[in-house]
Amino acid sequence: MYVAQLARLYVFDPNGDRVGRARDVVVALRLGSVPPRVLGLLVEIAGRRRIFVPIGRVNGIDSSAVRLGTGMLNLRRFEQRAGETLVLGELIDRSVTLDDNLARGIVVDAAMELTRGNEWLLTRLGVQETGRLGRRRGRVRQLAWDEVTGLALIEHGQSTETLLASMRGLNRADLAAELMDLPNKRRQEVAESLDDDSLADVLEELPELDQVYILGRLTDERAADVLEAMDPDDAADLLGELPASEQQRLLALMLPNEAEPVRQLLAYSEDTAGGIMTSEPVILAPDSTVAEALARLRDPELTPALATQVYVCRPPSATPTGRFLGLAHVQRLLREPPSTLVSGIVDDNVEPITPQAPLTQVTRYLARYNLVAAPVVDDQNRLVGAVSVDDVLDHLLPKGWREQATDG
Repeated sequence: MYVAQLARLYVFDPNGDRVGRARDVVVALRLGSVPPRVLGLLVEIAGRRRIFVPIGRVNGIDSSAVRLGTGMLNLRRFEQRAGETLVLGELIDRSVTLDDNLARGIVVDAAMELTRGNEWLLTRLGVQETGRLGRRRGRVRQLAWDEVTGLALIEHGQSTETLLASMRGLNRADLAAELMDLPNKRRQEVAESLDDDSLADVLEELPELDQVYILGRLTDERAADVLEAMDPDDAADLLGELPASEQQRLLALMLPNEAEPVRQLLAYSEDTAGGIMTSEPVILAPDSTVAEALARLRDPELTPALATQVYVCRPPSATPTGRFLGLAHVQRLLREPPSTLVSGIVDDNVEPITPQAPLTQVTRYLARYNLVAAPVVDDQNRLVGAVSVDDVLDHLLPKGWREQATDG
């Protein structure tokens, strides 16, 4: 869809009512020849007010209209932020160099495309070549974004604030991939500018060497704060890459209640159930109700694998728990009245595994019982954690798989 054409279309809500008219497209330019990411549309509503509509709210675009997937819109007047670029307002009429013949040209239009990853990118440009005096001449050529130079962000002139703004709205995996594309110096600057929770999320998605590089250049206090914000199993994996003296120094700086589960995980070999498990699955007492269980499973911080079941244990409910009683699967929870006690629907036929179980045994266990997560208990039948299928895959895949994934 070419932006000049899109900017004439009416915008409709899910009920078919007209919201306004599209006037421009807001994008985030990126380093090098990487196509810009489309952030949203600039839409003119009644009274000539222009508002921002995130691209995620757009359900479809064709030659006749833009259709939204929701009627809930922020009607505040659009204010352009750092890192945002208007395609018609700022890219059109810009001078560029055509890479195939080094001729100069003028951008006259730009096309956005929905990729296989369900992401809108600005992938093509309409460029008209210019003569020596800058006069336009010849036909308009349709070129891929990486076939011209002169529009992408220049690394040395780009502030960290602008980089962060260009990454606004990315999920943790995509944000990690964006960081991987940056030079080490810029990567560190951006990482240090993220808040603790965001940096923790990103570190969990990065290869081990990059995790160590970023963490090692933070102050000890900031590094401890970030480790506290990470899931205990991911924090333990990261600390396991550091010398023992650095491990102990950072653990000593962490809050005791945050450091203790990480210490427990570090005690196990990394190729065992104990070495890859999380110590914070969803644990409930036997007198908890189905309603309580489902409320816990709705936590957006839970991975899909951990949100498939709850672990029923005698108090205490923090690992290591009291006696492990069994599992309650989410499918069974959804079929029961909300007031039902989980002790009445617990599945006690699944034998748990021990922390010392090797990775091959864990893999066979998940396949045998058709589970995506497995309970791990100690020799006193206390739940000490759970191993999920994503933990297993993380350790079965060859080292460096994250870099290969970001390369497509």
